[in-house]
Order: sequence, then structure tokens, then C-alpha cells
Amino acid sequence: MGGFFSLASGLWQSDDMPEVHFPEKPALIAVKNGDKSDEVEHISLRTLLETRCKTLFTPFRPLWWLSNGHLQTLYCVVGDFSKNDQMWYDRTYLRLIDGGTLGLDFAPAGRQSDLPKDTPIIVVQHGLTGGSYEAYVRAILKQACAPVEGGGLGYRAVVFNFRGCAGVPITSQLLYSAGHTDDTRQALMHVAHLYPDAPLLGLGFSLGANVITRYLGEEGNASRLHSACALACPWDLKQNNDGLINSFTGKHIYSKGMGGNLLRLLKRHLKPLMADPDHIVAKAAENAIKLKNPTLEKFDDTFTRIAGGPSPHFPFRDSNEYYYWGSSHKVVGDIRVPFLAINAADDPVVRHVPMDGGGNGLVVMELTKGGGHLGWFQAGPGYVDRWTTKPVLEWLKLVGDDMVHEPRTKCLPLYVDEDGFLKEKGREKLGCKVVESGGMIDGNGGEDGMIQGL
Repeated sequence: MGGFFSLASGLWQSDDMPEVHFPEKPALIAVKNGDKSDEVEHISLRTLLETRCKTLFTPFRPLWWLSNGHLQTLYCVVGDFSKNDQMWYDRTYLRLIDGGTLGLDFAPAGRQSDLPKDTPIIVVQHGLTGGSYEAYVRAILKQACAPVEGGGLGYRAVVFNFRGCAGVPITSQLLYSAGHTDDTRQALMHVAHLYPDAPLLGLGFSLGANVITRYLGEEGNASRLHSACALACPWDLKQNNDGLINSFTGKHIYSKGMGGNLLRLLKRHLKPLMADPDHIVAKAAENAIKLKNPTLEKFDDTFTRIAGGPSPHFPFRDSNEYYYWGSSHKVVGDIRVPFLAINAADDPVVRHVPMDGGGNGLVVMELTKGGGHLGWFQAGPGYVDRWTTKPVLEWLKLVGDDMVHEPRTKCLPLYVDEDGFLKEKGREKLGCKVVESGGMIDGNGGEDGMIQGL
């Protein structure tokens, strides 16, 4: 079925087509003029999407046995994806100036030196307690990192695994959260220093999408990312949490599922988090491990609002204050790079999605009729496929190959201090350095004891 664009609403509409909100005045994007790579033309973001990301305007039609948002979401958790889109990574451990550790997983594994230094890099941030092993990450990176001659994009990718996730050790008394962006900022410093000529293309899932969106809004023209795509972003954390706890299924399945995952993550890393028993985070951890089957809100109120980031923002008075601060819908208007967001109308976790894009000419918001939370399962060639894979790959090709990448001159200059920490001039409180290689990582097995797909 075809769609039509409504000037009144700014939405591309039809009964089964996704809703796509374009800004009233889409930004003009500098792109290469076909094969004449030295010639540049300026084309509106809307026209570029309509001509080069055509799958965005095709309907999502779910598998018949995953016909609603609940089934789509639950299949993310219970499905066996270990044989699908298999990925391996080269891991680097980054030590941050506060003592914390991040795990950066680069792909394609074993081929980093084979790629040109200016190869586009997909910068991935995973969901709540996930990592580079998540099937929703692999579904895109498998094709994006495949050689061009094999039908892929030939890109490099790096997954920023949060503190304590995907086998990354906790080495300080701090975890992570939906609103804290300094870990992302420091990991980007490292990647930009390693590959100064490569365009960096953000790709966030759920909580990771919220972090990337906030980073872009905070940095504005100084962002090290050249573009971003956000899938299943939770946007307004307070409103979407309220939507969860006000329904039986939302509270007892999804909210408790996410709260339980965070509690298992905490228990796994309890010793380093309680290294100093008088520390505020240690006291919060002591209270959190006493929780029985907590909702996400209960865990956040007990632990995340205290341990999810450093001062001056943390600790917060309660989870509601943390949710208000950490929401990303408020900063969309401040984004200064091309930005595409895709959510599903039947997502049982993210029930409230802002569709106006903050009036930002660089922002396009899409809402599919179905797909659940990070699902979008449709019939694939011999296996279960995700609808989002193709439009995201089209977007990545547009912003990676076709778009002209101007030097990020507003970014703070980088330097290495006497202790070997990479820092930004004017923001010396942040810094990172490589401490060791984690070797090759098998990204297909998940993490023992953790629920996948969240």
C-alpha cells in the first residue's frame, strides 16, 4: 500500500505504513555528486531519505506467530540467536581517569589493520544490561562490517560496553545510567584519536540510544559523532516508567525483568562496588542486594540514582528526579548532526514517543505500527529476520559513504598527559588510556545469568 505525506502533520501516513515525521524545514545535507566524488551538492534530508533509504517507507509486517508487541519483545528474550549473524570482536580495555574501565569491541575481528584509516566507524551503544553479543547489535554489524565485495558496507564498528557489562570488570565504585554521558565522551576521544580521519556514525539501542541522544544534545556542534541512529529510545524516562508500572504486564514482566537483570549485574560486581564500605555507593549496594524481585523503578530508586554517575549530578533525591534529569526528549532540539530515530507503536516498554523532533531540521522520527521493544521480527531468508536491519544499513551507507564529512573543528583538541591519559584541552577532568587488550571476543554466546535482549 502506498503512503502520502501530510503537510498539516508533517507525517508520512497510510494504514500500514510507518509514521515518519519530517521537520517543517529539513536541513540541507552536503553529499557527493554521484561518481564525481570531488563535486558536492546540497540535498534536503527528507529527499535523501526518500531516495536513498527507501525501506524506511515500507510497512513492517510481523511474523504471524509474533503478531503483537508483547510477543515481539518476549522473543528478544527467549529466542535462540546464537547461530544468526555471528560476530567476533577485538577487545580493548580503556581505563578512565576516575579508575573505571570500559570494554571497546572492534569489528571486523582480526582485520583492523586491513581497513583504510578513514573507513567509516559505527559507534554502538547497547541496551540496559547488554553488550556486543546482543542479537540486535549483530543483526546490523554482521552486514555493515562485511566486505563490499561480499555485499556488505565494508565499515569498521566499535561497541562501547558499559562498565560491568559483557565481561567488562568493575574497577571503581561507579556503575552507569541512562543519563550519564562522560563514559561515551571518553570512549569517543579514544576512537577519534585512533582514527582521526574516519567519520563516526552513532548507533544506539534502548538505553544506549538515550545516552547517545543526550551526548549529541549536550555537545551540539562539538560532537565527535557525525550522525546517529536511535532504535527504541526511551526518551521521557519518567513518563515511560509510569507507563510500565501502571499495567500488570508492564510491572510484573518488563519492569521486574529489567530490575532483576540490574540486580544480577550488581551482585556479580558487588566486591569492587563495596571496596570502601563507607562510600555512598557501597551503602546503596548494601541496600540494593536486599531487594526481592525489584521493579526497574525500585532498583533505580535504591541504587542507580546514587551510583549511576559522578557528582555534581549524582546522587539524586529519588528515581523521579533522576528520570527527569536523564531523559533525552528534552535535548533533541540541540542535536547538530543528521539524526534518525525509530520506535514501534506497540512497544510495551516505551509507550510514549515524541514525534515532533523538537523542530530540528536534522532530526527525523519514525514510528512503525509494530515491532515491540527491539524486536521488529519478520520472515527472513531461512531464519527470523529484523525489519530494522535494512533501513539502518541504508542510513549508514548514506551518512557514511554519501555524506560529505566536514572536519569536527568545534571538538576540543586532544593531548596525552604525563601519565599517559588522553585528555581534551579545557576539560581535564576526563581522560582515558588503553590498559590492555582483551584479545578476540566471541560475540555470540551471551552472558551467563543475564536475560538477553534488554
